Amino acid sequence: MMTFDRGCRIIVSVLPSRPNKFNNPSAEPRSERIRFSMTGTLHKPPIVEAAVLDSFRCAKAAEYWHGSHTGCLEGTRTTILDEIELWTRDFDKPPVYWLNGLAGTGKSAIAQTVAERISSYGQLGASFFCSRDFEDRNNLQFIFPTLAVQLARRYTKYRSILVPLVQSDPGVVHESLYDQMDKLIVRPLMKSDISTVIVIDALDECEDGESASALLSVLAQFVSQIPEVKFFVTARPEPRIRGGFRLPLLAKTTEVLVLHEVEPSRVNSDIRLFFKHELSELSGGGLDDWPTKKQLDLLCERATGLFVYAAEVVRFIENRPKKRLNLILHSPRDDAHEGETESNVNAALDSLYISILQEAFGDDDPEDDPKIRSVLGAAILATNPLSPSAITELLGLDIEDVSPLLSSVQSLFTLQEDTDKPVRLFHKSFSDFITDPTRCTNQRFYIPPPDHHTELLIGCLELMNQKLKKNICEIPDAVANSEVDDLSERTEQYIDQSLRYACKSWHNHLVDARVIPARISEITSVLHQFLERNFLFWLEALSVLGAAGGAVYALEAAAKWLEVCRIPTFYELP
Repeated sequence: MMTFDRGCRIIVSVLPSRPNKFNNPSAEPRSERIRFSMTGTLHKPPIVEAAVLDSFRCAKAAEYWHGSHTGCLEGTRTTILDEIELWTRDFDKPPVYWLNGLAGTGKSAIAQTVAERISSYGQLGASFFCSRDFEDRNNLQFIFPTLAVQLARRYTKYRSILVPLVQSDPGVVHESLYDQMDKLIVRPLMKSDISTVIVIDALDECEDGESASALLSVLAQFVSQIPEVKFFVTARPEPRIRGGFRLPLLAKTTEVLVLHEVEPSRVNSDIRLFFKHELSELSGGGLDDWPTKKQLDLLCERATGLFVYAAEVVRFIENRPKKRLNLILHSPRDDAHEGETESNVNAALDSLYISILQEAFGDDDPEDDPKIRSVLGAAILATNPLSPSAITELLGLDIEDVSPLLSSVQSLFTLQEDTDKPVRLFHKSFSDFITDPTRCTNQRFYIPPPDHHTELLIGCLELMNQKLKKNICEIPDAVANSEVDDLSERTEQYIDQSLRYACKSWHNHLVDARVIPARISEITSVLHQFLERNFLFWLEALSVLGAAGGAVYALEAAAKWLEVCRIPTFYELP
């Protein structure tokens, strides 16, 4: 493995159990092969094993208990949750379960609740909640290594098999998905004879250029070898996901539940319960007879089976409930579609999102529209969530402009008072909407991804050209990074969030930048300056950040982009 030392020397080198019919000792088992595995407990591994696991290349915060995942409201989705829970316990049932649903139908909330439930009785082995917002959580190469580490921390027998394997073959984390699953998941599970459940949420949010999901193709080949292990997967029914689950080996071992085909009366009943609960909390008892039955009926009708619609409505009307509820209920909608089709689902969300944006920016000076689009584009298209302060630096704006603008649409994002904390989308359906010209037909708000990737790319390159310098962390001469006890503190002090993001992510925006003559000239000018003056300083910064390996992918992306643009790829570096 290659790392870069300072000076650019290259060196080779648990929730409480919920009473229910499934954990009631007096309940009759449905099958003689309903099994329970209570042997996995989280405890601190021995020092040597812990060091091996800690050094593993894994996704951060991918487990169900990280982040802002929200489960189902108590009393909703009960039939679906009970059915899934019974599947996790009954090994006569297929080993794979696909929770299939359109955007906003509540897949992740169900996955969160399922993970919480089965964790409470010790059956959850590992979980991976994919997210397009994070580079390591939208990369298929991180899934199996991350699951393997979680399984090793939970099961002693599994760990005793995995650790020696990794010590003898540390490069396994960089191998193909097939080899990863074979060596990191299947072999240790077979040898340890563990019965467990693995949860993978939002698989569709991982980048995958295959016609049939690469991960599902691998799972199809191995699932029969570990019959005592169950895989619960949620994903939108995109073509590559459908193609994966239609593979013969996987089709016969998968149980499928299509959320948007669940009986509408059951879904609407749950959504009504959600609205009544949340709006009651919102009013605090101070708004008598609100909402009216008629208003509640209209809300449920407009939701078209989407829990995200209901949740977004509650967030939007929080500050001015009566006025904003009336705004939503009187906004135009597309009634051309009947039933819970994808077109109808999109129409419901599109109408809501347009209402929110017009309420936030409808009376603003049109001259501010480019600034609004720039900030929204940065918050949506960043490869890892950016804070308001980082957006400010990358776009060359003032924090006094960025923070109020984001606050105006705070129902669409998760914001914190600290402007150095990252901004996160409340739901991915807003990104789908605002970057699709056929859905976001109001040109004031439409975000063309290539244009905004170009803007972020130039911002990253200009920031690096401005801030990078030799020995940026002021490390003493002739001292290797590994010998600097306070390296983490130094990087925090000398490499701020925006520069850190720029160093790690500029090439991701280059890949999707607008390839037209005017923008090509603008990009090549600042890129040439970066390569000519700051290339080695960039390598040094990546080295102290522990991200030197990313330089290879960045340079490959740059070479490919220059080739596409027919620009010579040779630069005389210092």
